[in-house]
Amino acid sequence: MRIATFNLLHGRPVAADGSPAPYPVEPGAPLADAVAALDADVLALQEVDRGQRRSGRTDQAAVAAKAMGAADWRFAAALHGTPAPSAGWVTDPAVPGLQVYGPAEADDGAGRPAYGTALLTRLPVLHWRARRFAPAPFGLPLRVAGRRGLTAVPDEPRAALAAVLAGPAGEFTVVAAHLSFVPGWNVAQLAAIRRWIADLPQPYLVLGDFNLIGAVPRTVLGSAHAIQRTAARERVRTARRTRLQGWYDLARTPTYPSHRPTVQFDHILGIGVPRSTVGSVSAPRTGVSDHRPLVVEIDA
Repeated sequence: MRIATFNLLHGRPVAADGSPAPYPVEPGAPLADAVAALDADVLALQEVDRGQRRSGRTDQAAVAAKAMGAADWRFAAALHGTPAPSAGWVTDPAVPGLQVYGPAEADDGAGRPAYGTALLTRLPVLHWRARRFAPAPFGLPLRVAGRRGLTAVPDEPRAALAAVLAGPAGEFTVVAAHLSFVPGWNVAQLAAIRRWIADLPQPYLVLGDFNLIGAVPRTVLGSAHAIQRTAARERVRTARRTRLQGWYDLARTPTYPSHRPTVQFDHILGIGVPRSTVGSVSAPRTGVSDHRPLVVEIDA
């Protein structure tokens, strides 16, 4: 089973030196090619556009789902609106909260422009769940593709999706998330995710761009929340036995920037997944995004 996460940078084609390249006549083609090459069974996507002018009005979650042959998928719109000329977003006041789209809404990206997180799978889905995180009240000066120096960038709402999947060895839970770039704010979001899925079946896999490095993500998940006391007694005993294994990184390799990766912002973390089942790890270069995808093989 191949598990992958990929920050798309709204499907933006990139040149060999990492600089932005123009979209082709078929704007979704580079994204489709990149996703097809990953051959993932479960794929988390971040910075996903739906109906945005900048990416050719493409429904990128639907394009990616078709490219990988996903049996089911969801796109969680962290916001509806359009990118501002300098930084941030002009939001659509008619759709202020979280909206979730799936195969039934996959037309051609028409409708209200949106931006968010997606989770796609070839495996049967037993349960879907989504949530939205409010932005931090302040932003940070960041490097932005195509601009020199630092640009003051406000934080934006974030979205996470969870799915309980029927895998070869039984049920397990996968989470796709894109966390804030604001230090501390992203830690709180990751801790909230751990509490949010406490009632779903283990093993857990949490995938995404966390904007965190090193041991921080696994440390946060490991200490975020004790198993809920309201769970059935036998379930608690089982969960505690699994927790003794601890959260760990299934993959440790740089993913950013895509043309010369030096930092790992993108992670695949697990608990209840035996280390002996984790096989090859890769971060292949694609013609899309300033991040590389992160791919892990699991012998399930």
